[in-house]
Amino acid sequence: MLKADLKAKKAELKSIDKEIARIEAKKVKAETKAAESAKRAEAEDVLKKLLASGVSADEILAKLK
Repeated sequence: MLKADLKAKKAELKSIDKEIARIEAKKVKAETKAAESAKRAEAEDVLKKLLASGVSADEILAKLK
């Protein structure tokens, strides 16, 4: 009886560990996506400011190359 109970608990723990790993991977993916989104928004803001200050799109592209 104790061995069967221990086996069931180990199986449950393994299942929980897999679920934790899956959720952690999902969290990392979401954090990466959020960071990329923030960088993109920042780049767009800088681009808008440059264009508003009179820098041409061609000049911006030349500086990026």
